[in-house]
Amino acid sequence: MSAVEFSKVEKYFVHGNEIRKTHTNTPYIIVDNFPLLGFLTALRFLEWVSENPCGVISLPTGKTPEYFILWTAYLMENWNTKKGKNILGKYDLHQIKKPDLKNLQFVQIDEFYPIRSSQHNSFCYYVNKFYIKGFGLNPQKALFINCDAIELPDKKHYSEVFPDSLVDLSLRYREPVNSLELEQQKSIFAIDNWCLNYESKIREKGGIGFFLGGIGPDGHIAFNTKGTDHHSTSRLTNTNFETQAVAATDLGGIEISRNRPVITIGLETITYNPQNVAIVFAAGESKAPMVKNALEQDISNLYPATALSGLKNARFYLTKGAASMLADSVYEYYIMGRWTQEKTDRAVIDLCVKLDKYGHHLTLGDLRRDPYCKLIPDLNKQTVHSVIDSTRKKIKHGMTGEKNQVYYHTGPHHDDIMLGMLPHIHRLLRDETNLAHFSILTSGFTAVTNRFMIQVLEDTVHFLDDGLIQMTEYPDFFEKGYKYKWDKDVYHFLIKVASGEPFELKRGLSHRIVRSIVEIYNVKNIAQLRAQIKEIVLVLRKSYDGEKNLPDIQRLKGMIREFEEELVWAYFGIPTDHVHHLRLGFYSGNIFTEQPSRERDVKPLLNQLRVIHPSVISLALDPEGSGPDTHYKVMQVIAEALRLWQKEEDISKLRIWGYRNVWYKFHPAEANVIVPVSLNAMAVMNNAFSNSYLSQVEASFPSYEHDGKFSELTQKVWVNQLKTIQLLLGKNYFYEHESPRIRATHGMLFFKEMNTNEFLSHARQLEESMEGVSGRVYG
Repeated sequence: MSAVEFSKVEKYFVHGNEIRKTHTNTPYIIVDNFPLLGFLTALRFLEWVSENPCGVISLPTGKTPEYFILWTAYLMENWNTKKGKNILGKYDLHQIKKPDLKNLQFVQIDEFYPIRSSQHNSFCYYVNKFYIKGFGLNPQKALFINCDAIELPDKKHYSEVFPDSLVDLSLRYREPVNSLELEQQKSIFAIDNWCLNYESKIREKGGIGFFLGGIGPDGHIAFNTKGTDHHSTSRLTNTNFETQAVAATDLGGIEISRNRPVITIGLETITYNPQNVAIVFAAGESKAPMVKNALEQDISNLYPATALSGLKNARFYLTKGAASMLADSVYEYYIMGRWTQEKTDRAVIDLCVKLDKYGHHLTLGDLRRDPYCKLIPDLNKQTVHSVIDSTRKKIKHGMTGEKNQVYYHTGPHHDDIMLGMLPHIHRLLRDETNLAHFSILTSGFTAVTNRFMIQVLEDTVHFLDDGLIQMTEYPDFFEKGYKYKWDKDVYHFLIKVASGEPFELKRGLSHRIVRSIVEIYNVKNIAQLRAQIKEIVLVLRKSYDGEKNLPDIQRLKGMIREFEEELVWAYFGIPTDHVHHLRLGFYSGNIFTEQPSRERDVKPLLNQLRVIHPSVISLALDPEGSGPDTHYKVMQVIAEALRLWQKEEDISKLRIWGYRNVWYKFHPAEANVIVPVSLNAMAVMNNAFSNSYLSQVEASFPSYEHDGKFSELTQKVWVNQLKTIQLLLGKNYFYEHESPRIRATHGMLFFKEMNTNEFLSHARQLEESMEGVSGRVYG
């Protein structure tokens, strides 16, 4: 990295870093956290603009640019103020005249096709809102991918040619079978020609001078997915599943994104200008595998970002989490700070995986040849045994029963607790001296599709028509009767699960829908109820895919999720009054969510702690606060509630269980509790998930790692975690074990147990790293 010509801004952020020993395809800079990533990017952007006031820029959409946008706006507004000058002076920019952005030439990176440019989930809308208006750019100098403005044959609008928004790109290569397909074929060729002209216009400008983009789950840059030719240009193209899964949130479900092609600039569009400052920024450990491939694998079409390696000004800006799998980051993990058993465990377990060799077969030579194991102090024949012993102790801890405990399980979203800890929770609840409460901190309405909502509402109307929701006929139902027996809805629903009556399950859900509508809309009779349902359906049908719902519909969707959560825990005998729905206000469904506040978000949780007095609290423990992240914000809300509670009571004996599920995984060395998971436990989870999380069965918002339900992906995670432990301990440890529970183990669940101070220290470290540039989360 020392031979790279860094800019003034980059030099400041590189200074103090260890010199990188491993060659990478593109130089990279690591910062502590997500807000600082945006800060660095904003400084570098304005530094470049000061030197290229009429330059060609291409900026990204989505959630990752949040702090880039905020910091660019802040610096521009405060350029000549004392506060602004202090910041600029620190990064050697104080002598630069305030940049003028209005002469920059903006190029839109990509867009779904077709989509109306007026829709809030279109990228054209995004760039106009945050860059053209937000940065004060001149729209006359910009190139937009505006689907409404792409001319089709006979000047038709795309809604006439593609009435269902389905664009079959196979028409490029086959004969149309009817007149509509012929028209669609001509239109596809017209769009192809538009893309050709778009590319030409970019090149006429000299190519892109400053490119900023994220990296996708398959390593894509723009919408150049895995396998894309490095010489690709602007085009209309289909995407792959990984990309579609991520886009599902924008478009209202995988059902839409799976069938929605995109218009994107190509990889050669980015690299055409050899002077292009092409920056890829990434935050969070979930991006670490893609970053490692982009920087350390051979240049290949399997890794689109390797196309940037030929640009001398290309960079990767990364948080520590995103860089955590890079060879130099792994090496620094081992050499920095004191040596711990966790480091020994990690090095040996990783060597087992790397060599595909059982722990008891590892030789001292294997350990000495490994770049990380050879760093273990006093390396000897007993080293592997120390790791085996450490891991066995974790398993023993995970098998230990408990009595007279009060568990307060928290989840950022509905299903987080189940996917993170269900087998352990279920086993501990078999002891009736233990008491459990479950608290979901956000509404979760974004996980319910309009399509599901419409179907449920139409079912409800049919049941009303057939007189099958008898509670509406009670004289006081609309006045106060709807408030009672919500727990009865849950019990009756699960009775029908047991008896296998799908029709009755729909009817059971309709009962809860009716109660929710009466509560939200204050309807007074059946006629108003029917009218209200009709109105909601009408609004949903008029909504475009992915449109943000009205607050009342958000609440109704959220109450469906709440019913689902009550069903899950009723499986295990938990009453509805032990399932709490906090609906924290920072969760709004906006692309950039606001920060939690003490009064609105922390206080409700603190009040529950005062009443419940838990001895154990479980929470989602993600490795890095990566900005617009509900898990991170919920964790900080819990941490602040504990700090306040700590002032009132002695909670030194309180235990904190940090879990992870499908989004992040613990390395077995990180976790200090390992729970054996049987086939029976997996079956229980899958059954409970499928029969309770009704809105999630079709997996409209899947993980990019699995095209299906989250319960299926969770099972895969547990199985893979077992495979890792089997490599260390040997398979015979399991099938020959004296304990039937170990012999029945076919998966493993990892979590981390902490005391109060350990957790608060962890949360404070994350918060302080954020605080330097973004303010306290709960402020």
